[in-house]
Amino acid sequence: MAQKRGPDPTEQSVWRPMRLLFDAMDADIARLYAEADLGEVRPSFVMELIRLHLYGPMTITELARSVQRTHSAVSQKVATMRAAGLVRTTVGADARSRRVALTAKARRITAKLAAEWRATEASVLELEAELPYPLTQVVADIEAALARRSWHDRIAGKLAEDPDWS
Repeated sequence: MAQKRGPDPTEQSVWRPMRLLFDAMDADIARLYAEADLGEVRPSFVMELIRLHLYGPMTITELARSVQRTHSAVSQKVATMRAAGLVRTTVGADARSRRVALTAKARRITAKLAAEWRATEASVLELEAELPYPLTQVVADIEAALARRSWHDRIAGKLAEDPDWS
C-alpha cells in the first residue's frame, strides 16, 4: 500500500454504515432471486418491472415519472434490463422517444417479484416493531429536516468553510 499523504477523511463515516446496511439488505434480496433462479434480476429493477407489468408498455419518460427517477437513470436501467433480456424497446410516437415493454421472460417472473415486494414490505414492518424508533419515522424526520434546509445547502455550507474546496 502506498504511503499516506495526510489524514484520510474516509476512515470515519456516519453515512457509510447506512449505505452498507442497505447494500447488505439488497444483497439478501438478490440472494433470494438467485435461489429462485430468476436470472439477472436485480432488486433495483423490481419497481420498474412491476409497473410495466401492471400498466403495460411506457415511454422511458412515463416510466421515470412513475417511479420518481430521472429520465437518465431510468434510461440506463432500461439498457441494463434489456441486456438481461427483461425488457425490449421500440421507437415511440416520435423518433426521439423509446417505448419499454416486458419480454416474455420478465412476464413469467413478475408474480414472484410482486410476492417478494410484499414480503419485503411486511419484513420492514416486522423489523420496525423490533426497533425503538421506526424506520418510516426516521425517513419522515429526515425529509422534514431536509425540507427546512436541503441536503445540497447543508453540504455546500460545509464546503464553503473548507479551504480545500475553494
